[in-house]
Amino acid sequence: MLPNFRLPSVLLAHVRHTMAFYDPRCVDPSGGFYHFYKDDGTVYDRHTRHLVSSTRFIFNHAMAYRHFDQPEYQQRVRHGIDFLRSAHRDPRTGGYAWELCWNGQEKLITDATNHCYGLAFVLLAYAHACMAGVTEAHAYIAETFDLMERHFWDEQYGLYADEASADWSVLGPYRGQNANMHACEALLAAFDATGFKPYLLRAETLAYNITVRQAALSGGLIWEHYRSDWSLDAGFNKDNRNDIFRPWGFQPGHLTEWSKLLLILERHQAHLAREPDWLLARARDLFERAMAAAWDPVHGGIVYGFAPDGQVCDSDKYFWVQAETLAAAALLAQRCDEPDYWHWYDRIWDYSWRHFVDHENGAWYRILGGDNRKICTHKSPAGKTDYHTMGACYEVLGALGPSHD
Repeated sequence: MLPNFRLPSVLLAHVRHTMAFYDPRCVDPSGGFYHFYKDDGTVYDRHTRHLVSSTRFIFNHAMAYRHFDQPEYQQRVRHGIDFLRSAHRDPRTGGYAWELCWNGQEKLITDATNHCYGLAFVLLAYAHACMAGVTEAHAYIAETFDLMERHFWDEQYGLYADEASADWSVLGPYRGQNANMHACEALLAAFDATGFKPYLLRAETLAYNITVRQAALSGGLIWEHYRSDWSLDAGFNKDNRNDIFRPWGFQPGHLTEWSKLLLILERHQAHLAREPDWLLARARDLFERAMAAAWDPVHGGIVYGFAPDGQVCDSDKYFWVQAETLAAAALLAQRCDEPDYWHWYDRIWDYSWRHFVDHENGAWYRILGGDNRKICTHKSPAGKTDYHTMGACYEVLGALGPSHD
């Protein structure tokens, strides 16, 4: 039988089941965490360390500590912070290596590029570490925000640029919404951790400029890729499906993820610079248009991408798309008190429970074919960590409140 995912106890049990897939095997005693797992939990690469996984593991353990109050989770937050600052961070430039090889004692930097996307997750990790009682992370929040503002902020366009060389001397011409979306997420967390209003106002600026101004260039939907003047780059990565951080086409998972973030931003409406009416309207429109275009009526689930003409351009199903969308559905249901959003929430959970959740080993499979067939046995390569799935559960818990159990 399908559990009742409107009950906090059920969501917390699912988080525990997911965490059990990673703990304690995720901890490398020599530093940081292992980033690559097969379906059964086997670590298949013990040396490659990616900035996104290093930071997302910190988020996972910080949230687990706050909800389950187990000291080992806070210890792993500190363990992750130590590696982030000693291995990824360059003390000379303040930048963070995108990827490195770790042999247990020494590191070899394999990609020293500075990515705004990466710094957004560094900021998110520090914010959640701070909220999990790691007090020294408070100073790291300000340090990281200042780094983003100094090297990536473009005042003319009110958005962050995407990447820079290791020494910050060269700023790349690519601009993308994805880095700005996750920067918005991280800034909301930084405000929650510190109460420092400029973080919230910067999050608001990013949200408006992407979901209103930039979306107006593509019929109200959010295109992923832009040139340095923030004009649409319609062909970027059209023939490249291997760049998981910069996919081509409209991404329904990002449309619904923005829907979620807009509703979180609306909670702070008393502190915002703009009148908040646009937030709910945009959240609803993005969610509803994503579901109209991307729900698979034959096999179930939400497809990965659709083209400007509305045709599906990537029919594969990704775990994070389902997770972000069910979180957005729950927040919309709670905010609007409309049963159709709860219908979507239940429907997405039903699909995910049947096809994505590994009930035997734990965690979610990463990717399925359009007909829901398994594509590979690599459940959690670098970048996954089930941050999206557990994060979605925590967001829904916040919407439900403890009284619903």
